[in-house]
Amino acid sequence: MNKKLLGVLLSVLAIVGVLSGCGNTDAGSADNKEVRIGYFPNLTHIATIVGLENNYFAEEFGDDIKVSTKTVSNGGLFMEAMASNSIDIGTVGPGPVINYYVKDPKYHIVSGAVNGGAVVIANGKSGINELADLDGKRIAIPVIGSTQDVMLRKALKDVDLKAKANGGTVEFFAAAPADTATLFIQDSVDGAATQEPWGYILQNQADGKLILDWEDFAWGKESTNTVVATSDAFLKNEKLSTAYLTAHAKAVQFIRDEPEKAQELVVKHIKDLTGKEIASDELEAAFTRIEVTTDVNEDVLQEMADISQEADYIKTNEIDGLIDLEAIKKITAN
Repeated sequence: MNKKLLGVLLSVLAIVGVLSGCGNTDAGSADNKEVRIGYFPNLTHIATIVGLENNYFAEEFGDDIKVSTKTVSNGGLFMEAMASNSIDIGTVGPGPVINYYVKDPKYHIVSGAVNGGAVVIANGKSGINELADLDGKRIAIPVIGSTQDVMLRKALKDVDLKAKANGGTVEFFAAAPADTATLFIQDSVDGAATQEPWGYILQNQADGKLILDWEDFAWGKESTNTVVATSDAFLKNEKLSTAYLTAHAKAVQFIRDEPEKAQELVVKHIKDLTGKEIASDELEAAFTRIEVTTDVNEDVLQEMADISQEADYIKTNEIDGLIDLEAIKKITAN
């Protein structure tokens, strides 16, 4: 194990934990002269990072609108921040948005951001060689009810397994993705369902073994990992919501056209944010496991809702009205 790298990762996690509480947390609305953007400081939120680094958001909002940011470490915290009016819009996994929407239908998914970007990695000492070997094992997920939680449940169905919490044999263990390297070394977990670049780091720095690559995990290339989410309050200001989505579409196109430059921006952004630098070769390898997009596969999100209901995370799988892609489709059609 590269102990220096592990130390860097743990430092990054500690700093991000502090930063997650930063930013404007005063009550506000889309009518104010500020737009508060939420996101995670990792690869699957590359569209937001590129949009910030290339000043796309600032350009589209104009000089009269202040852009502020809030980083969080998981989707539950993101949605809590939106519910408490600390952020207006940003990128998050669809699982937490679904969980909040069925309780209060004022939240909406207004664009895709990244498909894929999630893998299943086994601890090298676990004896796991294929998905069926997860029987009786403890597997790390970012947080209960997360997108990777739902994806793992989908994958387990294919081998007639299910979560221990629902009468099965696979224990789901909630842990921040950046903590999983330590958990692997301590043999505290047998594997992880996680997003990039953590999957690549586990595989190459913590003696991990790739069990399901991103093209094979859950819905494969159609697995919606990251979306743009917002609320009715922000959507009421069509000028601001259109400006955000225009900047988001620009960022997605830039990543497609200039992947190497986009990766450089991610390295820079994380370093500026935390003082630590992600190795560019690791980021490049992890980048091959994602697909940036503004599209959303509505059938996949409905199945995610079905699985969440089966897991008793939500009381209903009715998500009509959750997805509103009208604006982004107009923008990308131009």
